Amino acid sequence: MTDHVDRFLAAVKVLAGHGHIKQRLIQAYEEHLDDLGENDIPLAMKQAFSDLKFSMHAVAPLNGEGPVCASVRKMSVMEASACAVSVVSMYAELRDQGDSGQTYLPLQQDEGERVPPFLVKAN
Repeated sequence: MTDHVDRFLAAVKVLAGHGHIKQRLIQAYEEHLDDLGENDIPLAMKQAFSDLKFSMHAVAPLNGEGPVCASVRKMSVMEASACAVSVVSMYAELRDQGDSGQTYLPLQQDEGERVPPFLVKAN
């Protein structure tokens, strides 16, 4: 299961990068998620992953273009964004299942970054 968490995390990192959402979605899916089978995904996520896979392979490719590229090319920006949100949601669900073996600590402010008292405005 750790492999799945790592693959979804890698896809999320690509999605969080810069560039057009469609380009990031194609790269994230092709490089990290395309070869995952539906049977490799936890039961609770099978439908969401199946829907994503269907969306990413919905259009027949043209002249040397892959199915993912062709499908995303035909999507609106809103549809591509929805697919990206789906990937992030699935990553969060996988991570929250605790199967990754990693410990996630809450974010805390570093003690060294406190505002000095003389900069705090008094009432």
